[in-house]
Amino acid sequence: MSQPIKALCVFCGSSLGADSVYKEAAQELGGEIARRGMRLVYGAGNIGLMGVIADAVLDAGGEVVGVIPEALLKKEVAHQSLTELIVVETMHQRKAKMAELADAFVAMPGGFGTFEEFCEVLTWNQLGVHDKPCGLLNVAGYYDSLLALFQRAENDRFLRLEHHQMVLTADSVSDLFVCLANWQPTPQNKWIDRDET
Repeated sequence: MSQPIKALCVFCGSSLGADSVYKEAAQELGGEIARRGMRLVYGAGNIGLMGVIADAVLDAGGEVVGVIPEALLKKEVAHQSLTELIVVETMHQRKAKMAELADAFVAMPGGFGTFEEFCEVLTWNQLGVHDKPCGLLNVAGYYDSLLALFQRAENDRFLRLEHHQMVLTADSVSDLFVCLANWQPTPQNKWIDRDET
């Protein structure tokens, strides 16, 4: 079994999306984070799925830590009722701080920022920068195309099988927590061709 998860970092959209199923999943995930006694770490927004999940954790009596760059704080998108709000100077510092505070990472549906944040923590795992579980909550098949791309990368030898297996995927909140709890870090060698040359 992996180490207990005390703080879960969630990446998700600053929009609600076109279907209410995304909001419902964010509410469910937030409630479950609080029920399990975990702390939510996220990007501090009060809009879209970011605001929904923060409110769900807070409404259920949980703790929420938001990390936001000063430039976004000035645009008044920061949630004003968080347990703790950490203001940093840059987006790079924001991601580094969230990674430092979290024991695991989950991506819900979102856009470019969500994709980038999730792939970055996966890459850090691949390179041995951290050994924390990384999960996709594949609400309504939202990430099916991304998962197909990862499979293509493995098939065409741009990605090792063991690195592909670092992507924990679940269609439901309950299955997601099972995946996170059962994840085991393994020694990684990023370079596919190094052993063959």
